[in-house]
Amino acid sequence: MAKTQLTISPVDGRVYVERKIATPREVDAALRKARAAAETWARTPVAERVRLVTRLIDAVVARKDRLAEELTWQMGRPIRYSPNELAGFEERARYMTGIAEEALADLAVGEKAGFARTIQRVPLGVVLVVAPWNYPFLTSVNAVVPALLAGNAVLLKHSSQTPLVAERYTEAGREAGLTEGVLEHLHLSHEAVSDLVSRPDGVDYVAFTGSVEGGRDIQRAAAARFIAAGLELGGKDPAYVRADADLRHAIDTLVDGVCYNSGQSCCGIKRIYVARPVFDDFLAGAVELVRKYKLGNPTDPAVTLGPLVRTAAADTIRAQLDKARRAGARGLIDESWFPASERGTPYLAPQLLVNVDHGMDVMREETFGPVAGVMQVIDDDDAVRLMNDSRYGLTASVFTADLEAAQRLGERVETGTWFMNRCDVLDPALAWTGIKDSGRGCSLSRIGFEHLTRPKSFHLKQVL
Repeated sequence: MAKTQLTISPVDGRVYVERKIATPREVDAALRKARAAAETWARTPVAERVRLVTRLIDAVVARKDRLAEELTWQMGRPIRYSPNELAGFEERARYMTGIAEEALADLAVGEKAGFARTIQRVPLGVVLVVAPWNYPFLTSVNAVVPALLAGNAVLLKHSSQTPLVAERYTEAGREAGLTEGVLEHLHLSHEAVSDLVSRPDGVDYVAFTGSVEGGRDIQRAAAARFIAAGLELGGKDPAYVRADADLRHAIDTLVDGVCYNSGQSCCGIKRIYVARPVFDDFLAGAVELVRKYKLGNPTDPAVTLGPLVRTAAADTIRAQLDKARRAGARGLIDESWFPASERGTPYLAPQLLVNVDHGMDVMREETFGPVAGVMQVIDDDDAVRLMNDSRYGLTASVFTADLEAAQRLGERVETGTWFMNRCDVLDPALAWTGIKDSGRGCSLSRIGFEHLTRPKSFHLKQVL
């Protein structure tokens, strides 16, 4: 009997989707189909790939209202915000189609008498995209669309929490006219993913977004064949509020960075360092703003804070908060302000902690929820030292009126992306990358195509 996976909606705890997990025979068939399709797709002119992928994007966007509602039921984001993910999907996808022909063109290396010399960007073959549930369209589009544009076939595996997203991609691909096998989805177990990466006839590249431990599993599997892996992993992203910051803007932006998507974002704000002269005012303003959030059923348009993805996730964060309090931390948010917050459910009140230090897990380990620790700092050097005191390095932010100071600080902070006066956002023209335990590789931008192709040199001597 085929195994099944259940998607339990955090909205009400009911089974929202039930799907069969692909059998080994079905995985074999999908891989053969993708391999055959990749050969033809790689020979398709880039302009034609752009045309067909644009049609795929159009098909997804045409369904955005339905897809947004499905997102809310699968992973719990408030319905008032779910459409934003589809807007972000469209922005990233259209940017990559817009630069594809130029970015994938042959690279000329200069004239040399008697020789024709170029470097081609050759597709890798079959790309496996393993996408998480927290931003299932936004994380997957970073790899799916560029991989297709680069001439690769794509096998897409989404989290068991958001299986409909993978299905909607392939439906859009069919509508767009993609040949069967160019874009396919599979519902897989973790073990089957590792096997698909490590097997001798497996995929040629894997783009993985998920936990650090999941990334290590992928890395071990990929090492068996020396194939490359793009890994976007965890985060404990910091922000620094300097004394010259526009305080109202910093508060508005950072509270949103803590609470958006119920804090379930690898690049959400989890550590805030505030200059001593504005520390008390920052805390007062942040607490005032957090109190305005409404926690509840995410299908209600008035709700601004939904549940975590599952009760176990909320329990993990509650345990982390309890441990921090026992070590001396103090919460500024009274849970009674959020009546829906209740132990034994995925509904969790947000929290800002003070009296924290870097000996506490809440300031060192990933917290996938609406929680941040806030510390006072004495100067820029103090802030940089604390921001760098982490095994993660995905994004970091500074809030200041001084552009030159922001540039100087950014050159010292160990991170993949450095923001000034913003956070928790992604510009598709810029390389999306992390360091340390936040991963390796790159997606989006012109550089993203380099990870989805290999260089092939043509060194042609003319003999007269």
